[in-house]
Amino acid sequence: MPTALAEIKDKLDAHIGDAVTLTTHESRHRNIEHEAVVRETFRSVFVLDLKQEGDQFDRASFSYTDILTNNIELNF
Repeated sequence: MPTALAEIKDKLDAHIGDAVTLTTHESRHRNIEHEAVVRETFRSVFVLDLKQEGDQFDRASFSYTDILTNNIELNF
């Protein structure tokens, strides 16, 4: 695993259980923001619980490469 991906994983490991703002870049002019909680990290992916209406959560997994290539952004 390249150093940059390892650094991303280490940073997420430090924020497990913390609330984050997830921004997904769907197209050139369309970005979607979600409130989420970092649930788990694995060797090549991480899992977020996306907040829905009320107290419901939806799970989504992303690759560390998604952050590296700016397909998604996480703000802690």
